[in-house]
Amino acid sequence: MKFKDFFGNSLNLFPRVRANDPITSFEAADSIKEVSAKHHKMILECLEKNGSLGKDGIAKMTGLESNQVARRMNEMKVMGLVSLTGNKVKSNSGRNEREWTV
Repeated sequence: MKFKDFFGNSLNLFPRVRANDPITSFEAADSIKEVSAKHHKMILECLEKNGSLGKDGIAKMTGLESNQVARRMNEMKVMGLVSLTGNKVKSNSGRNEREWTV
């Protein structure tokens, strides 16, 4: 499956709110839809260009925050766009983090 199959629709696969959440949570979830799809695309292009990286490496190459990358990686894994290499790399804090690839 290719990224274009998901672009613009990826958030429909990943609910961001629960039925009993306040209205502000629904507003926040709605506002991130376009941004999330753009992040998916940026991350995918980064990994295609640079090879396998951890979330901090992806963040550095894309200009995204590490937490933005971290939130997108499992979504992209579920969509079949990325996978874990099984290797560990050092994060910005010196801790081990998982390495991702396309």
